[in-house]
Amino acid sequence: MKKRTSGAKGILLIAFLLFAVVLGALIFKKYETAARKVEPPPAAQPVGTFVSTLFFATPDGQSLVREGREVEIAEGVEEGVESVVDELIGGPVGDLAPTLPANARVLGVRVKGEVAQIDFGHELVEGVPAGSAAEMAAVYSIVDTVTTNFPQVKAVQFLVDGAAVQSLKGHLDLTGPLAADFSMEKKTPTAPEAK
Repeated sequence: MKKRTSGAKGILLIAFLLFAVVLGALIFKKYETAARKVEPPPAAQPVGTFVSTLFFATPDGQSLVREGREVEIAEGVEEGVESVVDELIGGPVGDLAPTLPANARVLGVRVKGEVAQIDFGHELVEGVPAGSAAEMAAVYSIVDTVTTNFPQVKAVQFLVDGAAVQSLKGHLDLTGPLAADFSMEKKTPTAPEAK
C-alpha cells in the first residue's frame, strides 16, 4: 500500500507543478500585457483648406484654363483627391465652362503608388457631351487637376461603377492610367516687353 500512496503522491505532485507552471505563465502574460505601453492611435488631422488649381474649359470648349479655389481637406491624399474632384464637378465660379456634368459622383478614390484610381458613378459617362473635344476636356480637366495638386500622383486611372472603362465617349483610350497632359491648356498671353 505504501508503494501505491507514494505513486499517487508523485502524480499529485506532478499535477500540482503543472498547474503552478500554467498559472504562473498566465499571470506573467497578464502583467506583461498590462505593463506594455500602448501607443494611442494617431489623431485625425483637423480639417484645413488649401488653395488648389482646377482646370475648366474655355467658353468654346476647346482649351483648359486654370482657376484657383480654396478646398477643404480632411486627411490623406485619397480624401484630398476626392475633395478636389468634387470641386471640379461643382463647376467654375468665373466665366469658364464646366467640363464635367453637375450630377457626376465620385464613388471612391484609391492611390496605388503613383496612380490615383478614381471611381465615378455612371452619370459621368452619360453626362459628358458627345464629341472628342468634350471628352478630352472632361478627362484632362480631372487628370491635370489631380496631378497638379498632388505631386505624388503621376497618373489617373478611370473607373466607372467599380470597373475599368475603355473610354467615356469612344474617342480617348482610358484602359490604362493617364499622365498629365497640359497641351490643352490655354496659356494667358504675356504683356509685351517695354523697349
